[in-house]
Amino acid sequence: MNGKEAIDVSGYLIRRFFLMLVTLFGISVLIFVMLRLVPGNITDIIFDSAGFVNPVAKKKIEQQLGLDQPIITQYVTWINGLAHGDLGYAYVSEKPAIQEIAPRIPITAKLAGLALTFAILFGVPLGVISAVKQNSGLDYVLRVISLSGLSMPAFWLGLLTLMAFVKFFGTIPIYSNAPGGFWNALGLYSIPAVVVGFRSSALVMRLTRSSMLEVLDSRFVLAARARGLPERRVLWRHALPNALLPAITVLAIDAGLLIGGIVVVETVFAYPGLGRLLVFSIQSRDIPTLQAAILVVAAVFALANLAADLIYAWLNPGLRHGRNVA
Repeated sequence: MNGKEAIDVSGYLIRRFFLMLVTLFGISVLIFVMLRLVPGNITDIIFDSAGFVNPVAKKKIEQQLGLDQPIITQYVTWINGLAHGDLGYAYVSEKPAIQEIAPRIPITAKLAGLALTFAILFGVPLGVISAVKQNSGLDYVLRVISLSGLSMPAFWLGLLTLMAFVKFFGTIPIYSNAPGGFWNALGLYSIPAVVVGFRSSALVMRLTRSSMLEVLDSRFVLAARARGLPERRVLWRHALPNALLPAITVLAIDAGLLIGGIVVVETVFAYPGLGRLLVFSIQSRDIPTLQAAILVVAAVFALANLAADLIYAWLNPGLRHGRNVA
């Protein structure tokens, strides 16, 4: 890569990073405003549980929490806190929100990482096989599996999995925070990870299949075959890297849906991750914890898209040579 090409790609990545920051700012505004549009607040929960309403006491609590201030003032205060690493205080536990969120991030990260790994390891090879065996019996079976994965919601598949464990093993997968090594963690997270990643794997399979069918008819693949290269090398060295570009892009976009699936699956399997914290914060109207957790999820989603842009810029010759740089 010469100097001009490096500058072109660097400019592309700088623009993408700036766009990510603008996106996160817009998301922060949207989160803050929408959560304030929800009827009621934490004081309603407090006095509903007490069985009576004391207007003076309610107003005093709202003043202490800053809920009586204009929404612009509340937003500026929140953003100023974020700039100094302060995500606010949880209403329920009365602890800094970061203390509620931080221990749950590794749990959700492991679950998401395993789900994404499963989606890639399961979806890419089967997509290639389906393309190579086009219109065969195996191709039809794999296409039915991919269609099933796209059709089944994560919560429904999770419930079916729990019912199957109860039926055949008399137990259910239970989360444990006991220390253990890699294999213990793999066994602990593998079942919910498969439930979360099944849809993504089906999507990757279909995209890989369609891309491979297109690439296999391209001139450079025909030229590689004409040179007498082994078919395995033609498939995995020449065809697959080009066929993976659409799958990489869609996987980054699908990260948002993957997080949505994790929220549901953590609730179904009672895993104390970030998704379950979101559900609990919604139920208790713990706005500081909820908006901080949503912002963390949005930041992960934005970083996933930025990583996809980096990989795409590395794999796509058009970007390396300064073409199609948006």
